[in-house]
Amino acid sequence: MSMEGRTCVITGSARGIGRGIAEYLGEEGANVVVNYRSSEGPAHEAVDAIESAGGQAVAAQADVSVRDEVEHMHEVCHEAFGPADVLVNNAGITADEQFTDMTREEWDRVMDVNLGGMFNCTQVFYDDIWNAHEGRLINISSVVGKQGNFGQANYAAAKSGMFGFTRTIALELAKGGSTANCVAPGFTRTDMLESVPDKVLDRIIAGIPLERLAEVEDIAAVVQFLASEDSSYVTGEVIDVNGGMDL
Repeated sequence: MSMEGRTCVITGSARGIGRGIAEYLGEEGANVVVNYRSSEGPAHEAVDAIESAGGQAVAAQADVSVRDEVEHMHEVCHEAFGPADVLVNNAGITADEQFTDMTREEWDRVMDVNLGGMFNCTQVFYDDIWNAHEGRLINISSVVGKQGNFGQANYAAAKSGMFGFTRTIALELAKGGSTANCVAPGFTRTDMLESVPDKVLDRIIAGIPLERLAEVEDIAAVVQFLASEDSSYVTGEVIDVNGGMDL
């Protein structure tokens, strides 16, 4: 599943799952655009890690919910590596609140980034993916989009919306020989879980048949397969990486 010579744009890749994907693909030979909104330091650390492993990378600041900034990121990608072969829509935020107390602002903010950002990035990079030799669009959703989660009506709705978007774009990209797929991770060991009390984590793990949290490498390995030419006959799929939570 060689990534040599393939240019990959990963949104929200200064931290967490996105950073894991960026570093994993970079170590496998991809040219990587590390996108960040405000975490400039961590983004450049990710670039340094990729380059230390022998890969090539560049950091690109852009709030994915702002179209002009996404277009600037597109320019950064083209100046550094040329057109993108792979776009990974990973950027997302949460604004958790029980639905009866959730404000319209909290709803809109999550939709603007998680769905609006996916729209902006996919549309701006669409021609790159269409024209690439076996271009790849990969959207990072969540098990919450399938199962729901208390206090996350906005986030669950946005992550669920990625499923329909992915399947539709897969149909439209197919004529050009490119694919679109979605990865739905379960609970993953990142800095976002560091503030979760141990007893809560114990309850989460108890509900996972494999009896552990996902590591970022578990998610990144699936993304690498979908980003490679080896996945050429897989499109429109939602791939669960959740340790069996749906069983």
